[in-house]
Amino acid sequence: MSLQIKFGVSTWLFTSPFQTSSIEELFPKIANMGFDAVEIAVEDPALIDGDAVKAALQKYKLKAIVCGAFGPTRDLTNDDPAIHDVCFKYIKDCLDLCVLWDTGFFAGPMYSAVGKARMLSPAQRKAEWRLAVSNLRKVCFMAQERGLEIALEPLNRFESDLVNTAFDVLRLVDDIDHPCAKVILDGFHMSIEEPNVEGAIRLVGDKLIHLQVAENYRGTPGTGQTNWDAYKRGLEAINYKGTVSIESFTPNNQELAQAVCIWHPLALSQEKFAIDGLAFLKQWAQ
Repeated sequence: MSLQIKFGVSTWLFTSPFQTSSIEELFPKIANMGFDAVEIAVEDPALIDGDAVKAALQKYKLKAIVCGAFGPTRDLTNDDPAIHDVCFKYIKDCLDLCVLWDTGFFAGPMYSAVGKARMLSPAQRKAEWRLAVSNLRKVCFMAQERGLEIALEPLNRFESDLVNTAFDVLRLVDDIDHPCAKVILDGFHMSIEEPNVEGAIRLVGDKLIHLQVAENYRGTPGTGQTNWDAYKRGLEAINYKGTVSIESFTPNNQELAQAVCIWHPLALSQEKFAIDGLAFLKQWAQ
């Protein structure tokens, strides 16, 4: 049985940060490769002319998906409410871009700062969990006012000590207890954390509104050890009809390479990464 899905690719595969000047470099290339969607990684909303992006999306017939970047200054589990306010402002700007670009959700690990991986006391862990739940409930109301949802992403244990698995993220969604709280899964993180990928997808079920993929080593889909049959069985079981996006990172940007620990190219070129990855995914989905 064929998967009824769309295919996307992250701007992070090619550049960082995404900005207005990235549009004419990336959008025609992504469209010509045959992708349906461009996953726009919004690191700094001030660098992006939303109207220009909207016009380019229409010109190149691409659907937008919006993903966030959450560093130490955007941490909803920090003790300082001022940092929460900075994060809320950033999320508001991203939600407004979602509305402008006709994107139904905003995705990312917005519960905490990426890279917070510590041994915590049970009391500290409980306190941070409560902060994440209460602050994300506020985010859900922000999304609801705009007719949007949020997609919360589990990260592997080296990038987060709060939410690592499908079970973790479902517990978070249940505790938030708001209809706008949904889930994004990322195959790279799942390759580290999930003993059974099919089971993880089935567990999330209809809460799953986006899926990011790369190989187990964050390389081109189809070139590594990923159990792609398990992914397909899981997606078929939940009748997933969203987008499957290739997400990896360019090592040419030193700041990004440091953040994601990619020290060398994972393909002969980033363009070949995308082209070969899409060809594999289209065959896999049949």
